[in-house]
Amino acid sequence: MTVNEIYRVWCEKASGDLGEELRSIAGNDAEINERFYRMLEFGTGGLRGVIGAGTNRMNVHTVALAAQGMADWLLAKGGTPSVAIGRDSRNKSDVFAETAACVLAANGVQVYYFREIQPTPMLSFAVRELKCSAGIVIPASHNPAQYNGFKCNGADGCQFTDKNAREVEAVMAGLDVFDDVKLGFSFDEFVEQGKIKYISDELIEKYLGCVQACQVEREAARSADLRVVYTPLCGAGNKPVREILRRIGVHVTVVSEQEEPNGDFPRCPKPNPEIREAFLAAEEVAAELMQKGEPADLLIATDPDCDRVGIEVLRNGNYVPMTGNEVGALMLDYLLSRRRANGTLPLNPVAVKTIVTTALADEICREYGCELRSCLTGFKYIGEIITNLELEGQENRFVMGFEESYGYLAGTYARDKDAVVGAMLISEMAAYYKLQGKTLLDVMQELYSKYGYYLHKQLNMDFEGQAGMERIMAIMTGLRENKPAEIAGIEVVAHRDYAENIHGLPLANVIEFLCKDGSILTARPSGTEPKIKFYLTAAGQTLQLSQQRIAEIAEYTHNYVRNYQ
Repeated sequence: MTVNEIYRVWCEKASGDLGEELRSIAGNDAEINERFYRMLEFGTGGLRGVIGAGTNRMNVHTVALAAQGMADWLLAKGGTPSVAIGRDSRNKSDVFAETAACVLAANGVQVYYFREIQPTPMLSFAVRELKCSAGIVIPASHNPAQYNGFKCNGADGCQFTDKNAREVEAVMAGLDVFDDVKLGFSFDEFVEQGKIKYISDELIEKYLGCVQACQVEREAARSADLRVVYTPLCGAGNKPVREILRRIGVHVTVVSEQEEPNGDFPRCPKPNPEIREAFLAAEEVAAELMQKGEPADLLIATDPDCDRVGIEVLRNGNYVPMTGNEVGALMLDYLLSRRRANGTLPLNPVAVKTIVTTALADEICREYGCELRSCLTGFKYIGEIITNLELEGQENRFVMGFEESYGYLAGTYARDKDAVVGAMLISEMAAYYKLQGKTLLDVMQELYSKYGYYLHKQLNMDFEGQAGMERIMAIMTGLRENKPAEIAGIEVVAHRDYAENIHGLPLANVIEFLCKDGSILTARPSGTEPKIKFYLTAAGQTLQLSQQRIAEIAEYTHNYVRNYQ
């Protein structure tokens, strides 16, 4: 069918306010095309998109179609499948989660459902603990407020593999969004029938116990009188992060205006702890505490589904942000050094990072005799490495995994990045170093002085709509067909195209250019959004040299992209 034909069908069949929304754009060909030129792609992380009416939007019909596809896929495997479902605080998350639950239950799939919003990593834990066939969580991570998502986990707790995602997508392609979706009873009726069961508080407590077991210096926070200002950014971290910090002895002040769930994310419509805007309200609270003579050592922010965590550190009366690469390197060095000192470091320890995460991790691992494994971008690949270690009976070798985008995991209780354990370990190591008269910034400077100034910058370039996706494809094609011989005046000595077989890694639309001075430029389109990401690395003997090189690569990259207007 043509776009306009699909539009007319939706106008007739879409439920409630969705039909009204569509009728309001009658005659607006550009808007109709944008909403219907494709079906929202079921990528490796499931669905993610803007909330609204249309095939290219997140709504009850596209969510129900995805749930039907998953139900058919699970049932085709035989047995009696079960699925755990969680959600965060975004607009429509409760509606989408209940819709998915009803579709699965109507198809005979047992559903386990969290009563309240919970962190995405807790869903991973629940899938493993309840021995479910799969998991669904309704989040959009750190995306702007107008987004939501439908994220899938396999039976191992990892995000869906490429293979699983393609299989479900193939099933969905054969379904009609209106005629082939089963709904059956209401959510409450399915609960009464026992086809949807609420997940117990005991499971949540067990999860918190697993997080707390990842502590290394158990009395550090209490001894240091560590003080933290915390913002959950109106998301799922509010209760579990506060509880875990309370248990280890941290004094927490919560940013009240960002405490309760709110999908509009007041004062932070882009609820991303990677950006300074996410800390503005926390900085105001910290300033008030400082005036009272009770300064906070740290500011902590977690994103709405609580799988990413960012920090700012007090220095000379100001709060200074630290990057995901810096925090990950600090955490890796802290865990390896303290566990070696405490006699709890396993033989042949293993750490994991993604290919775009700091090479400083290589230096740190060499120092402690730790094997460092690199994987593609996406925490599911870190999760797969943990699972493989578990299958080999060697899961105790795993020390931590991290990625530059503020995702960390210690322990093997989950297969997803976890801001709850991240917030706990960041606080613990801040307390440990505070007892030595140091801040995390001081310790980071020590690492730079020892190993070199590994600086990084990420350029996120958004190109909305069909034209934007085509532009991104053109940029990647250009990089492959006309590989740059130099980048900002420095010779390119090697390149890695991960669309080819690189070290046995899965194929990925990522290309990396390595320069003679050790600097790196990596290009990667997002798998779920119309954006392309460029990762810039410089490694100099001084801060000034690295900063200068990063600026040069950034200017080069912007100029390159402008050629594809």
